[in-house]
Amino acid sequence: MIVPILKYGAPELRTTSEKVDAFDGELEKIVQNLFDTMYGSPGIGLAAAQIGLNLQLATIDLSVGEDADKRIILCNPEIISVEGEQKSDEGCLSIPDFTDTVTRPLKMTVRGFNLQGEEFTIDAEGLLARCLSHEIDHMNGVLFIDHLSPLKRTLIRNKIKKLAKAGEW
Repeated sequence: MIVPILKYGAPELRTTSEKVDAFDGELEKIVQNLFDTMYGSPGIGLAAAQIGLNLQLATIDLSVGEDADKRIILCNPEIISVEGEQKSDEGCLSIPDFTDTVTRPLKMTVRGFNLQGEEFTIDAEGLLARCLSHEIDHMNGVLFIDHLSPLKRTLIRNKIKKLAKAGEW
């Protein structure tokens, strides 16, 4: 089921998420909603915080629904290592229509748990490393604009305020 994505300004987006502690049917429903919402947006990653759920949980699919084997369900992630840097344009489903260049790790290793509560490790590079970093940031109440210069952040905030005053945010 597609659910609403919270937009910049929602306090839930600035909350540090709690660990997933129940790997059950309810978690399966949440994950399905995350995938449905992510694909409907369309996006390649979505954290539970973006739909108002205080859980260390994210879905990622760089194939945007084209290959079910590429789907990643990430619970309670821990960054094990990072290496190098990459700079690229980045956006966020919670800050629609805004993008800017963000520096992220080129490579990273992340440990987490799948939908069944089984531990696994991901060695990621390039776009997958960027997406993992972005979604883990969401679990810590950090948004991509927090990685921008104060001037760029202020410009985006001011544009959003104008959109909100016009009833378009």
